[in-house]
Amino acid sequence: MLTVSTVNVNGLRAAARKGYLEWLAATPADVVCLQEVRAEPGQLAEEVRSPEGWHVAHAHSEVKGRNGVAVLTRQAPGAVRVGFGAPEFERSGRYVEVELPSVVVASLYLPSGDAGTPRQDEKERFMAAFLPYLVELREKAAADGREVVVCGDWNIAHREADLKAWRTNRNSAGFLPSERAWLSQVYSSGYVDVVRALHPDVEGPYTWWSYRGKAFDNDSGWRIDLVCATEGIAARATSAVVERAATYAERWSDHAPVTVGFDWPAGVDPAQS
Repeated sequence: MLTVSTVNVNGLRAAARKGYLEWLAATPADVVCLQEVRAEPGQLAEEVRSPEGWHVAHAHSEVKGRNGVAVLTRQAPGAVRVGFGAPEFERSGRYVEVELPSVVVASLYLPSGDAGTPRQDEKERFMAAFLPYLVELREKAAADGREVVVCGDWNIAHREADLKAWRTNRNSAGFLPSERAWLSQVYSSGYVDVVRALHPDVEGPYTWWSYRGKAFDNDSGWRIDLVCATEGIAARATSAVVERAATYAERWSDHAPVTVGFDWPAGVDPAQS
């Protein structure tokens, strides 16, 4: 009854030229979360900025050409929030959430980091500020009778099964012990990795492959695009699919959309259904 899709578009203007608009026209999703839009709304063509049949909440970065997230919904959201209250990241284009009658859906682009550099320090600061907000969001939504779904590019592979070359990436950003421990804290705070819950014993399914070499052809990827949901709605997830392109040439991003279906009312409070 509720289908949510998330994808890092790796530049929305480029993705629109390569096949994003055709994918959007065909998707059954009720909600689509985008990351790495890399454009202000005014820089996007009308059919990309405000596609027919969708309500769009944009959050662009104050640094031009960087970051940017969006949430597209079939029905008008009741409220939109940009940022999560951390001054350093308020205008960084990394978080936007919308309220629907039975669920809050957010699009997240967590910093990628770079081990041993200031970029990793930034990532650590983001994580330290974001976890308390996730707890607050879950509690507030529960008080309002809603569940929460946080979609996006989390830029962390949680387990060895979440990246092909885990042995050679043990000291790499995205698979550091501190990052993995932080994601474990997210899951112990009332959120569920929906794809892993539905596919507990598989390698991947990977969601990002480098454009370099034969990473895509060899399926040497990372599972870093996650749909994390509070326990009530996570328990009613019925399907989770990574929409991997059939061939390298058909890719319109270096990430693939992750689409999750929930047995959950898309437009009304489940208590009233």
